[in-house]
Amino acid sequence: MKQTILAIDDEKDLLKTFQNILKKKYNILITESGSAGLKILQEKNIDLVLLDIRMPKMDGIKVLKEINKLNLGIETIMVTASKDVSSAVEAMKLGAFEYTTKPFDVEELQIVIEKALEKRSLVKENIYLKEALAQATSYCDLIGQTPVMKKIFQTIETIAKNDSRILITGESGTGKELVALAIHKKSQRAKKPFIAINCAALPESLLESELFGYERGAFTGALERKPGKFEQAEGGTIFLDEIGCMPAKMQAKLLRVLQDNQIDRIGGTSPVQVNIRIVSATNINFEEAIKNKTFREDLYYRLNVIPIHLPPLRERTSDIPLFLNYFLNKFNKDLNRSNKGYDTEALRLLKTYQWPGNVRELQNIIERLVALSSQQEIGKEEIENTLNLKGKVFPQVEIEENLNSAVANFEKRYITKALEESNGNQSKAAKILGVARTTMISKMGNLGLKQN
Repeated sequence: MKQTILAIDDEKDLLKTFQNILKKKYNILITESGSAGLKILQEKNIDLVLLDIRMPKMDGIKVLKEINKLNLGIETIMVTASKDVSSAVEAMKLGAFEYTTKPFDVEELQIVIEKALEKRSLVKENIYLKEALAQATSYCDLIGQTPVMKKIFQTIETIAKNDSRILITGESGTGKELVALAIHKKSQRAKKPFIAINCAALPESLLESELFGYERGAFTGALERKPGKFEQAEGGTIFLDEIGCMPAKMQAKLLRVLQDNQIDRIGGTSPVQVNIRIVSATNINFEEAIKNKTFREDLYYRLNVIPIHLPPLRERTSDIPLFLNYFLNKFNKDLNRSNKGYDTEALRLLKTYQWPGNVRELQNIIERLVALSSQQEIGKEEIENTLNLKGKVFPQVEIEENLNSAVANFEKRYITKALEESNGNQSKAAKILGVARTTMISKMGNLGLKQN
């Protein structure tokens, strides 16, 4: 799609010159007055303005100030006679990209135009990506726009309002705790505690006291009563991570909690009633664990009322660019760095890499790259060194779509859905999207969507 340039100048011959030298590569709109030019800017999707400084009624400086008020992110090149250079410098202080003097060199003008449009494209891409990321991460810090992730988001919406037990499965590093937290945040228990405990991180003796608590004098060193995680989560949600690693004795005690909603403190003489929701997670194969008698079948069915399976990152590769830019922005801010992104080959490596550690591994790798990179743009060699890929045969998997396409497709679907929900009413659709109507119309033009 051609980019659009608006030329505003009171000299008709100069406007015709602009048309003749630029029409093959760009869409060219022309007008002889500043006020007419401002009207076009509000009605059309313009990428660049060629603006004469000396014009009757409204000169170029006044027009530039009005363009700034519109806040459309449009680049402006001032066109001026050599004696008006001081005015051109003033215009640049007001945000103009560059100025050219009459008579101008055609080749030099074309170079300046290309640079200005390149800047415009970069700014637009950055805005689009940030907005796409905002939409992608707005669901309780979960990132994803692939169909499988959207289905998980819908499942969370459906199940969050009731207290059914949920079992989240998936490989390590896929974000199981984030899903559990999202369920809690969307539930009626959101204002109560969310307590997480890793069942694989503690030995059996400590796990029991951590979960159920103990009475004073229950064992040497128990100088006072200590409530366990179940009591601490009262009214809220307890997240039992790595539930598949829970010892057999603890499985039996947990089964009683699920049956009676009661816990027994170590050293206690009477049960304690608890009101909590239980969400569990594991990366083990339960069928094998039950077959090998390392996990109780009756407990499994008690926990697995509603299953949610998180796919590994290698099965949702079109989400990888979102993660890459999300973590790049995060660590640029956290580490006070200014990395601008990844070159094409680096992006290919990052997207085709298998990510055995999933999102957690990707996060750690991007933090390391941002911290150690000496370049403005992270390159292929840095990726190979960080992931230890030197000398290895790396599978050349074709990238489904580049970053710009991924973001554009996301926006296109999102805007189309908003228009469908509003029966084509652009004002209502813009309200659903949370943007100004003019912003939405501009995006529609860039994305090739019909503007009825």
